[in-house]
Amino acid sequence: MKVQGKTFLVTGGSSGLGAACVQRFADHGANLIILDLNEEAGIQLAAAHENVWFSRCDVSSEVDVQRAIDLALEKTGSLHGAINCAGIAIAQKVVSSRGIHPLDAFARVLTVNVVGTFNVMRLAATAMAELEPDENGERGVFINTASVAAYDGQIGQAAYAASKGGIVAMTLPIARELARYGIRVMTIAPGIFKTPMLAGLPEKAQISLGQQVPFPSRLGDPDEFAMLAQQIIENPMLNGEVIRLDGAIRMAPR
Repeated sequence: MKVQGKTFLVTGGSSGLGAACVQRFADHGANLIILDLNEEAGIQLAAAHENVWFSRCDVSSEVDVQRAIDLALEKTGSLHGAINCAGIAIAQKVVSSRGIHPLDAFARVLTVNVVGTFNVMRLAATAMAELEPDENGERGVFINTASVAAYDGQIGQAAYAASKGGIVAMTLPIARELARYGIRVMTIAPGIFKTPMLAGLPEKAQISLGQQVPFPSRLGDPDEFAMLAQQIIENPMLNGEVIRLDGAIRMAPR
């Protein structure tokens, strides 16, 4: 499936990995709906492209996600995929001098990262299944975002690692289920990327983190994530798999 002329949802599309996908896909002629809570940045990014629209969205809300899907159908008449980049992270030990890990904080991370991803998939798949298949029998593609934390979770990442592990675990069963509709499901597990969360660190700290990557020894560029997302969409044999995009890093315990 070529991205040109196709319509995609991008959750967390106002910044970071999601914004990089919006920029790259828009430059290649795709139609995009940005789903994010960051209205200011999302509206500004959408305004820079005539084929991009913004929809304020909490990905765990059925109403919000359905509104974004309806916007896609209203503006372009179709929906061909979703790139799920929305997510949150906390740093909290199970037991520490700060006290026991708050249960509501753990649940919130799973709600946004896992439930939110699934919510977008279930609603978008319903719309995508209504499309006429292309010449290869394909109707759409999902790209979800996990993390190397799903495999190499560090101390203090219990909630985040569990949520990303959940995204990894549901990739294959949903790919198997949606295969009957010609809808593919893939997941990218990025390593250390230069996102807004890391951009707030001192430059010395960013360099130190980048040097932990075997090669290239630097932080990942968000456009490298977007590049892989485009390659996944355009290669029909990529399905039901998780791709580590990490420069061969394996995270230490802390």
